Amino acid sequence: MVDSMNGKTVLVTGANSGIGKVTALELARARAQVVMLCRNKEKGEAARREIIDDTGHQAVELMIADLASVASIREFAAEFKRTHNRLHVLVNNAGLFVPVRRLTVDGFESTFAINHLGEFLLTDLLLDLLRASAPARIVNVSSRAHFRTGIDFDDLQGERKYRGFKAYARSKLANVLFTYELARRLEGTGVTANCLHPGVVRTNFGRVSDSAMGWGARVAAPFMISPEKGAKTSIYLASSPEVEGVTGKYFVKSKPARSSALSYNVEAARRLWDVSARLTGVAVSPSAARAAAAAAG
Repeated sequence: MVDSMNGKTVLVTGANSGIGKVTALELARARAQVVMLCRNKEKGEAARREIIDDTGHQAVELMIADLASVASIREFAAEFKRTHNRLHVLVNNAGLFVPVRRLTVDGFESTFAINHLGEFLLTDLLLDLLRASAPARIVNVSSRAHFRTGIDFDDLQGERKYRGFKAYARSKLANVLFTYELARRLEGTGVTANCLHPGVVRTNFGRVSDSAMGWGARVAAPFMISPEKGAKTSIYLASSPEVEGVTGKYFVKSKPARSSALSYNVEAARRLWDVSARLTGVAVSPSAARAAAAAAG
């Protein structure tokens, strides 16, 4: 992969730790111009310096945004487009697990907001730049957890009943539905969209909580794969010539795989898109807006 990404601009969210950091590191090693999108400036800068020191590649940049805030995402996208005239790869890697329901500054449930709505809005705001840079790629990090749930449009944000793992699994299903619908909408543009399950990765994700999931993650940690192994599929989808032009697929261990039966429901994907657009203020057609309003109650 030496120099294979030379001349390419790549944006990786959640790039200061775990598989996001490894993804940024390896794409920098391949000589991409890497932009790390992080929430915490101090942690992000420390990771950026480590990547530069490890690779000897100076074109690694840190930008700050909070994916829990619609305003912050919009400010970031405007600044990114002001300072960058191309974007060849967007890796939507950032995510979290929240054991207890809490709300973002916009009043959205945090897991749904950060794992799905933030990804949805960021991608939408950068689509014009991706199209102008085609061939370009969008890589969404999902999880096999999406097999463990359905999608309840009457309670997308867990207002009636909230369980941490269920909310997480639902957000990962949303990632897959979003990817498939995005691929359909981008057909013929030269921009591809794929998603992946990274494996059960040994990171701090979920382990810091006192929930059953956090306890389970700590117990199972010795049996999990390393972030280096977990990032392989993200790196493959971002950089490999083997997947040039491949779109609307779910990958496991760098191979196409079947996602859950529900994830192929076109009506559910379109409905989720319209609801997400309404919540984040993305422009939709009048008919779509009416359908989204009805879906959201």
